[in-house]
Amino acid sequence: MKIISRYILKEVSINVTLIMLALIAMFSFFDLIQELENLGTGSYGLSKVLLFVLLSAPGHIYDVMPVAVLVGCMLSLGQFARYSELVVLRVSGVSLLDIALLLLKVGLVFTIITFLIGELVTPFSEKLAKHIRIKATDAVIAQDFRSGLWVKDGNNFVNVEEVLPDATLLNIHIYEFDQNFKLRSASNAKSGQFEEDYWKLKDVNKTTFDGDATHLKQFTEEKWHSLIRPEILNVLLVLPERMSALNLYSYINHLTENKQKATLYEVALWGKLIYPLACLVMVILALPFGFLQQRAAGTSTKIFIGIMLGIMYQIMNRVFVHLGLLNDWSALFSAITPTILFLIAGLVMLYYVDRR
Repeated sequence: MKIISRYILKEVSINVTLIMLALIAMFSFFDLIQELENLGTGSYGLSKVLLFVLLSAPGHIYDVMPVAVLVGCMLSLGQFARYSELVVLRVSGVSLLDIALLLLKVGLVFTIITFLIGELVTPFSEKLAKHIRIKATDAVIAQDFRSGLWVKDGNNFVNVEEVLPDATLLNIHIYEFDQNFKLRSASNAKSGQFEEDYWKLKDVNKTTFDGDATHLKQFTEEKWHSLIRPEILNVLLVLPERMSALNLYSYINHLTENKQKATLYEVALWGKLIYPLACLVMVILALPFGFLQQRAAGTSTKIFIGIMLGIMYQIMNRVFVHLGLLNDWSALFSAITPTILFLIAGLVMLYYVDRR
């Protein structure tokens, strides 16, 4: 049984890895074509374009891993079926459950890899890639409004016109309100940099409102204590799906403390925890296709079916995120439903195959 286990694990792992590399190469090629449009802008030369594409690769690994597991398992099982190896295994006393458990071991390995890449590699590489492109093209981080970024900070409202890649703030406007939301002061600063646990503001003009009177003060430098942290500003660089679970949790707490809606980031957080498990679900979904007659489903057909199912899974994930936001569904429900539906489909087909 050990020899059989090693053989199956080796063949499936090789096929999954090859499919994953092929998909990553395809997406990286698309990235390269897209980035060539900005070639020559500022100091954005070919070397930085290639570096950007390379740093974007971990994000693609995270995206395509479940699809690679699905197609790789279907390919491996198809090869076993073609050479009647599955029949020999079944006759030798190896049950469908035994084969499923062996493949689930492979799925578990790729589940762990997916989680580690999503948590440790992708947030860093995505942020660094955006830093390189923004700095090379002399751009600033895209803002939500034409007037810049707006953030609620306790009873204050903060407007930042520009955020540089190193989290330096430019043209900062701070509107401070009392408990009754009556304007107490308005401060304008040319720039701000984070130091230890506060922001150091430079060239500050502060207008204080005291009844019918106003008082204007000017400061070369001033400390600004705020709940806003550079980690929170990372949201502007990295998509919620690319952020680490820790940063997502921190940002959700920030939004909650400021009584702002955090559904999008809550869905992203649950997605970070659930998405790697899709590798295990894809193994279960792939099993029934391995026991189909080879004439009925050739290798190319199985690859096509696997890719279509993977695309369908990705589309359903995005659809349920938007439906959840529109209908105010539970974040957990929005994140887990596509995975549960695919798991049920795999189990139903597996039951049907086992009954044959």
